[in-house]
Amino acid sequence: MISIKGVNKKLGDKEVLKNINLHIEKGSIFGLIGPNGAGKTTLIKCLTGIYKIDAGDIKVCSENVDDNIDIKHHIGYVADQNDFFSYFKVKDVIKFYGMTYKNFSIARYNELNDKFKIPENIMVRKLSKGMKMRLAIMLNLSIMPKVLVLDEPTNGLDPMAKRETINILLEEVAERETIIFISSHNLSDLERICDKVAILFKGEIRYVNSVEEMKKTIKKIQVVFKDEAPADLENWAEVMNIEKIGRVYNIVTKNYNDEFKQRLDNSGISFREEIDMSLEDMFIYSIGGESGYEEIFK
Repeated sequence: MISIKGVNKKLGDKEVLKNINLHIEKGSIFGLIGPNGAGKTTLIKCLTGIYKIDAGDIKVCSENVDDNIDIKHHIGYVADQNDFFSYFKVKDVIKFYGMTYKNFSIARYNELNDKFKIPENIMVRKLSKGMKMRLAIMLNLSIMPKVLVLDEPTNGLDPMAKRETINILLEEVAERETIIFISSHNLSDLERICDKVAILFKGEIRYVNSVEEMKKTIKKIQVVFKDEAPADLENWAEVMNIEKIGRVYNIVTKNYNDEFKQRLDNSGISFREEIDMSLEDMFIYSIGGESGYEEIFK
């Protein structure tokens, strides 16, 4: 279990994280998204104990992370840039992890490398970006973590390696109940694997929900009214966005339920149809389309 309560963090004079609160159960995959500069990497570095927090507390398996060597043996961290040990050979990095992490399993590493096939006698600096990412993922899975923190884990991976990596992560959660905490701009990946997601924007958590619940409640509805649309339609509490094309209204609602459908029907409609929405669209509408936020999805 991960518990983050009231966490604040400044870097220099800038308040990067403001009152962050998250609760993540074991055996789940949690996704974090936000634009560049939102504080995602800072939150990750606080979660892994690289940064000390200024206020609040972060606990993994009911233990504080700060200055806690014992709990850090159980936290794997794969950064978005894996340039460490550049002048080591791969076999030397494996040895280093074996000496550093008490639960490191060479058998687990070899099992994973049967799929990824990273040569052990090659210098790390000669590996491609995708190969460095695969190496980092293998090493951190081999410490047998209780929590695995991934920052843009599919960066540099070709489609086959990406699919293999995602399958391995899903197996890790199913078999060992590992918590996987992922920060990513790739929403299609998050939609496939995450149980719950959060939006971090300007250092604050703006939205947290399960992907399943979002798909149930955030909907786009195409409606044609027999006469005129209700004059107060834009002010309905459930409505997040309205686009009108000819007589067709595209209505995005954050609370699609029987009561909302009945309210539409009572307004005199001749046509109503649900339109599937991507996770990208749902996130944009969930935060109200704030200016500049769309850069998340580029």
